[in-house]
Parts: sequence; structure tokens; C-alpha cells
Amino acid sequence: MKVAVVFGGSSEERDVSIASGLQVINALRARGHEVLPVDTAQGALDARDEQRLRDFQVLETPPEAGALAAIETSVPVAVHGALQLHEVDVVFIVLHGGAGEDGSLQALLEVSAIPFTGSGRVGSTLAMDKDVAKQILRAAGLPTADWMMCRPDAPPAESPFGYPLIVKPNAQGSTVGLSLVKSAGDIAAAVELAGRFGAEVMLEAFIPGRELTVGILDGQPLAVGEIIVDAEIFDYRSKYQQGGAREVFPAEISDAQTRAVQALGLQVHEALKLRHFSRVDFRLDPAGQLWILEANTVPGMTAMSLLPQSAQAAGIAFDELCERICRLALEQSR
Repeated sequence: MKVAVVFGGSSEERDVSIASGLQVINALRARGHEVLPVDTAQGALDARDEQRLRDFQVLETPPEAGALAAIETSVPVAVHGALQLHEVDVVFIVLHGGAGEDGSLQALLEVSAIPFTGSGRVGSTLAMDKDVAKQILRAAGLPTADWMMCRPDAPPAESPFGYPLIVKPNAQGSTVGLSLVKSAGDIAAAVELAGRFGAEVMLEAFIPGRELTVGILDGQPLAVGEIIVDAEIFDYRSKYQQGGAREVFPAEISDAQTRAVQALGLQVHEALKLRHFSRVDFRLDPAGQLWILEANTVPGMTAMSLLPQSAQAAGIAFDELCERICRLALEQSR
């Protein structure tokens, strides 16, 4: 196959996307496929551009807004890259956040009749909008924590759900802009922070307990994993810095709990109209109740990211996973 791996971009998850993209490129080349690297902030990359990116590392914090604005305004974005994609068999999307995950790029590829990996325009849009996703899950009778929405300039004076309280942007990933609020006096600052990353802010009841995750591939759940962190939440630093978290696959839970997570993960995947693959995250509270946190349509794709670890524990190596995802996209297009 000739595969365009689309990554980078100008969202707050740019650094993570570059790390994912480079490893997917390596994996597909190892399987004998021809790969065209495309950073949607620069277009198709030649060998020199690609090599320059290979020296980079994910830092402890997301890129600053000024640096992202410079990228976004100085060069063409997703359309520039997509115009070169008619020459490939399939587009592998590893563009976390922003236009790569909210359905924008998916819509462009759909109307261009270009096969691409992951969820389509509708599923991507539904999952990225946390408020809409939770409404769909509630309507389907699936367990998700109570929440309310507010504007960045109109924070509530008090939490309707008690404390601690989660405050986060409505359409961001990697816990960018997320705060754990412990008193009413901290709500306004948390809402202001979340509001820097979007026009809508979610306030959500905090669910204590263990953090679990499961990958979905081709309509089947993979291995369940547990994320163990020293911090109170699985934040950006914990996710992407060495030693920030311990990830256990398979999770040390009962067989019945494993089956429950897998079944619920598949229900989420189907309720949000996702396809090919996804990753669904949960809390297991002290009473043994599972709560859905969110579904990820473009999850991290380094070999040590959660979805690849879920696949590895199910007997699917990273390079095989990348190839299977491409073949799912081709089958879908036919």
C-alpha cells in the first residue's frame, strides 16, 4: 500500500501527534509499505523535513498558544496536505485534537472520496464534543458522571455536584485545560483556564477510584488496562513523561469486571457511531460501579500508547496493528 500518514497540525496536541505519527511511519515501512509523511501545518514532508522532526521530544506541557498561532498563520493547514492525497491508497490519521479529531479533516476526505482510517465525520464530531457525547451515552442508558456546561465568562458560584469537581474544555484531549477543583473559590479560575481552549466549558462530578481503559478494533474489544498515577489526575505530564504513570495490561481486575469493561467499551463505540478503532476510558469507583469518562477516536499511537498496549496484550504487535487499521479503511471504502 501507499499510505499518507497525516499528523502534526496546530492543535495543543501537536507534539503528541508528531510522536505518534513518526512511530506509525516506522511501523508501516517495516511492513513494506510506501509512506508519505504529511504534517498538516507544512504539507508533505521530504526526507530532510522528516529527519528534523525525529530529533524532537514531547515536553512536560503542551505547546504555547503563541507558537501554535505562528504555525497556523504562517503556512497552509489541513487542506494543503489533503490536496496531495489522491495519489495514495489510504490516509492514516494521527492528527490528535483540532481539525484532525473533530470531524473537519474527515469531512474533507469523505467528500474527496479518499479512504482514511478511524471514525468518519459524524462519529468524530460526536465523540469530540464531550457534552453531546455524554447526552448520547445518557440516552442509551450508559453510565457517565453528572455534568453541566457554562460559558468561560459565566462561571457558576458553586458546584452542583460537590467537591472535588472536574472543570475542562468541551472539545480538547490530553487533559489540556483541565483542573481538579476542591472549593468554590477556585471555580472561576478553572473555568477561565478551560475557556482559553474553547467556547464551552464542562463542569463534571469527580468520580474517585481506579482508571481503566480498553481498545476497540474492528468491532471487538481488546485487553483492558489500568493507569496508575501518583498525581490526583492523569494529566498531560503523567501521560507523556517517562515515569509519569504506570500502565498495567492486562488490568488486575476480576474476569467479570474485565468482561464488563469490554462490553461497555463496545457499547460506547457503537453508540457514538465510531468505526475501525477507538479507545474508551473509565473510572471504577470504590463500590465497583463503572463510569464512562470518554471515547477517543484518534488515540495516541506510539508503541507505548494505551491503545497499542491494549492490542499488544491481546496478541497484536504494533506494526501489525497499524497495518490492520489501514486495511480496515480500505475495506470500508470498497
